[in-house]
Amino acid sequence: MTTLRALQCLVALIDSESVTEAAAMLHMSQSAVSHQIAGLERELGTQVVERLPRGVRPTAAGRAAANEARTALKAAARAIETGRQVGGGRAGRLRIACSETMTVWLLAPVLKDWSRRRPDVRLDLAEFTSADRMTEHIAAGESDIGVGPRPTTTSARIELLGQEPMVVVAACGHRFAAKSSVSVIELADEPFVHYDPDNGLSSWLDEFAAQHQLSTMPVLRTRSPRTAAQLAASGMGVAIVPISALMAQSARIVRHLDPEVRRDVTVQIGNSADSLAQRFVADLRRRGLPCSAVSDHNRDISA
Repeated sequence: MTTLRALQCLVALIDSESVTEAAAMLHMSQSAVSHQIAGLERELGTQVVERLPRGVRPTAAGRAAANEARTALKAAARAIETGRQVGGGRAGRLRIACSETMTVWLLAPVLKDWSRRRPDVRLDLAEFTSADRMTEHIAAGESDIGVGPRPTTTSARIELLGQEPMVVVAACGHRFAAKSSVSVIELADEPFVHYDPDNGLSSWLDEFAAQHQLSTMPVLRTRSPRTAAQLAASGMGVAIVPISALMAQSARIVRHLDPEVRRDVTVQIGNSADSLAQRFVADLRRRGLPCSAVSDHNRDISA
């Protein structure tokens, strides 16, 4: 198989019509250039130059091969440069999976910064309502990193970014408005906006209720924590949501649980050698989780 070095020797020899000059151009010995050309001629089954008393003269086969060699060498140079760009985090493609509540809450500032500073990096985003589904997506090689709650299990490398509070949401005028926090026992007999089994919060809420011997009465189920918060704010019942699911414009009561309950916010990295993924995670870590004071999310218009 012809090497790039042999093609470089061919182009230099055809252009200079001199083994001596070709060797000087490539910083090689004359014997090394001659060896590369001889190997190439054996592979082609024909001469690429005619040896003359002083210098060489290209054959038709030599000129034709040299033209194609120039194209191959340019392509090889582009391949090297592309690899350098991607390896340096200046180009390439990064496929990001995330929990749907965290797209705006956590990722948006970093995504915006990357689109400005790294215009040659293509960013793809897939949103999930289940951390385990997101893990399956990464394991299948369909995403490079995943940002969301801690999954049940994963073979990917996982890092803790921080924790976010789980909060109680209720409508304005609800009895929880008079409280600074809500104990688990106070949730008894409250109608609940629960979650569809496809959402990881469904099993989380069931386990939480079982752990505290709390009987939940689902009035309906939804796949989206954002929708759960909005339905609770409308008076359908109470909801327990991650604080990342809250939208500031809603009028509602938001209270911490007592004792406070938090869930891990993690990032999974499918390939630890992926330089783009490493840089993105580093930027997430530098920015940190948003400061999510409950008071910032309260819109109790009845007070």
